[in-house]
Amino acid sequence: MLSRPYIRTARARGSGAFWLIRHHILRNAAIPVVTVLGLQAGRLLGGAIIIELVSGIHGLGTLTVNSILQRDFPVLQGYVLFAAAIVVVANLVVDGLYGWLNPKVRTA
Repeated sequence: MLSRPYIRTARARGSGAFWLIRHHILRNAAIPVVTVLGLQAGRLLGGAIIIELVSGIHGLGTLTVNSILQRDFPVLQGYVLFAAAIVVVANLVVDGLYGWLNPKVRTA
């Protein structure tokens, strides 16, 4: 990573080590991390249901399972809408972070 041409060019221009790490190395290394964190948003909601059932905590997961068992469709539809909104917002945040981290991704 440190031997890439753009890093050697930045060093040749006289960039300091802190600026080089912050503006070049960390931004490029953060893109896969942001991608994985964005993908984990949907799994977090699904995992909450299992954790709540196993540990006996009453929350959104318990409400969802009870609505499935009691065939309470309006509550179930509300949960699905909420989960979809969370995933959409997480994807929007990831897309915004892509534009901030990598200027080549930005649109006009």
